[in-house]
Amino acid sequence: MKQGKNRRLANVKTRRETGLDYIMFNLDLNTPFGKKQLKEIQAYYPGEEEELRQELNRVDRMIEFVKQNQVLTDKIQEVFMEVKDPSLTVQRSGSATLSTVELYEVKSLLLQMRQLRKLTIEHEIGDYKGSHCISECKKINQSGEEEKLIFQINENEPIVNTVPEEYFLEDTEDLLDDLDPRGDRLNTFYIYDEFSSLLGEYRAQKREYELLIRKEQKQTREELRRKHGVMLTPKFDIVVAKSHPDFEKIQSLDELEIVDQDYMSVTMQLKPTEKIYNYVSEVEKINSEIEIEEERIREELSRKISKKSEVILHNCDKMGALDLALAKAIYSIKHDLTKPEIVDEHIVEFEDGRNLQVEDIIKSKGKEYCPISLSLKDGVTLITGANMGGKTISLKLAGQIPILAQYGFFVPAKYARVGLSSYMQILIGDSQSVERGLSSFGSEMEELKEILDHGQENSLILIDEIASGTNPTEGTALTKSLVDYLIEKPYISLITTHFESVTEREGVINMQVRGLADCNFTLLNREIQHANRRDRINIISKYMDYRLCRVDNEAQVPKDALSIAAMLGIDKAIIDGAKKYIR
Repeated sequence: MKQGKNRRLANVKTRRETGLDYIMFNLDLNTPFGKKQLKEIQAYYPGEEEELRQELNRVDRMIEFVKQNQVLTDKIQEVFMEVKDPSLTVQRSGSATLSTVELYEVKSLLLQMRQLRKLTIEHEIGDYKGSHCISECKKINQSGEEEKLIFQINENEPIVNTVPEEYFLEDTEDLLDDLDPRGDRLNTFYIYDEFSSLLGEYRAQKREYELLIRKEQKQTREELRRKHGVMLTPKFDIVVAKSHPDFEKIQSLDELEIVDQDYMSVTMQLKPTEKIYNYVSEVEKINSEIEIEEERIREELSRKISKKSEVILHNCDKMGALDLALAKAIYSIKHDLTKPEIVDEHIVEFEDGRNLQVEDIIKSKGKEYCPISLSLKDGVTLITGANMGGKTISLKLAGQIPILAQYGFFVPAKYARVGLSSYMQILIGDSQSVERGLSSFGSEMEELKEILDHGQENSLILIDEIASGTNPTEGTALTKSLVDYLIEKPYISLITTHFESVTEREGVINMQVRGLADCNFTLLNREIQHANRRDRINIISKYMDYRLCRVDNEAQVPKDALSIAAMLGIDKAIIDGAKKYIR
């Protein structure tokens, strides 16, 4: 996973509209370290193709691991779910004495690291412990490097590969011994007597005095019972109603003192004797010594943590990397993603691509997603077709696949080839700009200026229905001029449009949504006739073919809009009039 650069591939809107943020949000991350690494993840840029290929190979290996080790994967994630982030505590250990709670946080983290080492290196998974033997071998990977694999062999299970060695944590058992002198490895923390023989002596003396205090209190309580018939509770107190016939007598006893009262009763407790005063005084002195010794122990443990801080923090990074790698692998398996082929030329090609965000919505409604294929290279490609044809979804998909690839993710396609872009941006309707008082056209022009100002070699520019918010004459002229400008740039430019004449520009590739071209209108009309108003749109969508096909520049933009309007009940005179104007 790549981190650390401040360079920006795409702005916030492009990340959102292409679905990158949606996919990142839906990754199953369980540690604060994994979430931090996802937040800081950086894209790969032209010239870094080999590094990206290596990252995608790591994802590939992790996918194989998850597929072959479901129980082990679940156990690792269970450990991750318990992990908190004490990084600041670890860093603070070098300049301050940590509190008992902070020492507990560090010990808890070390226990989780210990458990994770056992899972990743030794494959200890509860009832499975001891049922496997481990063997090692070497192989040459795709990069020509020697790679060590550890295999787990069980007569009841196939041979499986373990977590890649790069995610193995460094051993912190010595520091855990320091924080857990009893060696019980329980997820608790206390300044045990075992930390210091002196501390043990102080606490033993304190217990002796506490026993003497208790003994003295019991003797006094027994005397009160015998002499005056007063029965104290085990806590050496008594609540006496003011209406009690012996209230005055009990209240006057020298052995008792009032600690609380209200209008109905008085609470009295045993008054300390001279002996108890002396014992308590000794206990207070011992408590001071205990506090000093505990402070010394906490200071010593803090220094030991500080000495090991680099290893701890490095392990935290590895835990985050493993958490993110597992999340990417699990998401890839769940959504049937594919490893993209990273090439040196600037292209975006994919077969049977699926917009994941839209696919999730469609599947939730029990419907099937219609995948599309597309091939883009430097130059201008136009997507034409009527509304409801999925042009905008196709445009977003053309951004989703390359942006996912450049961030080291597998992609939603049967096959994909991606050449890295140095800049990506999408221009699509933005309600926020309208809310700021700009017209939709003004918003478009503002965003277009940003794109043209920041465009550079190997840019990927995605534009949805430019100039649709102004009059058709000016809109057509502006779109044609923009195409003239972009076709001379070293950009992949993909534009959806309704303006038919724009496709006539030489050198422009025209991709057309098939729409209702192959539709059985007899069946469609039959269904629509008996459907209510709400269901008609869904019925038309069912018959719509969202795939793209390349057409000659002379081909007409399809007139699906008129067919859809007619099927939805628009007056025949209006439809016929529109056809007359088209002719």
